[in-house]
Amino acid sequence: MDTQIKKSTPRDVFLHLLAIITLYVSAGSFLNLVFKLINTAFPDQLGYTFDFGTSIRYSMAALIVVFPVFVWLSMLLERDQRTDPEKASLRVRRWLISFTLFAAGALLIGDLVALVFNLLEGDLTMRFVLKVLSILVVAGIIFGYYLWALRKKPGSFPQHMKMGIGGVMLVVLAGIVAGFMVAGSPVRARLEKIDAERIGHLQNIQSQIVFFWQQKNRLPKTLDELRDPISGFVAPVDPETKTEYEYATKEALSFELCATFNLPAKSEYSRYAPEPVGAKGIPETWAHDAGRVCFDRVIDPDLYRKPAF
Repeated sequence: MDTQIKKSTPRDVFLHLLAIITLYVSAGSFLNLVFKLINTAFPDQLGYTFDFGTSIRYSMAALIVVFPVFVWLSMLLERDQRTDPEKASLRVRRWLISFTLFAAGALLIGDLVALVFNLLEGDLTMRFVLKVLSILVVAGIIFGYYLWALRKKPGSFPQHMKMGIGGVMLVVLAGIVAGFMVAGSPVRARLEKIDAERIGHLQNIQSQIVFFWQQKNRLPKTLDELRDPISGFVAPVDPETKTEYEYATKEALSFELCATFNLPAKSEYSRYAPEPVGAKGIPETWAHDAGRVCFDRVIDPDLYRKPAF
């Protein structure tokens, strides 16, 4: 036997290492996508529900780019083994597959431990069970496939394995489609970012109005009064229309801020992270419909009393 064939070339090392890395990235991205979809379907009533759109889109992007690369590399390596069966015994291949089996097995064991622990704690929610099952399925498929790949005859690829791989590809595609349905299109994502920028502007303006009242014991007549050449603050304008936000005083301690939004955000804390207000840390509510929306604010003099120096 030609011992030279058993030695790994730089090409072999590169292809096998890249294949394993793309496998890990694909599996992690798919699980993250599934977890976010589960969180959307079964929201946690004990905590805040923040915007999962960015996380879902990142997982989708990774799957769209990395998973096809993994499939292509796997096909390329399988073709190499058909052409040269000795490549099935390369050290780099056996080491990486063995490590993958170890990682998948450890994940399966840890997942079962978490399942039993939560069962004993009486904390088996539907979202937790679905996440555990997702990990079991993904880790189980990886473990089963690479255990078979490590033992199989070089060049052989039975029909049922081809069908199984096709099924995995369809599941990944279905996950990406579900991600689009939950996270929305790129156009919607752009509109959401613009609305989020508007909320950030209004929060900043509101803070400056409260600070103005604390220092001067009155509300500003216009947003232009908030201009501060020392701190450099200038009231921001709408990021899309470049017009000023609407501001009006009602009474001595009340005012309103108005903006026009592209999309509704109707949850209690909206899709924007709540920002603490005052010493009690009460979250502000910036929920809104699409179109022109005004936020009424009343300053509590006991809560926002002028700081003593």
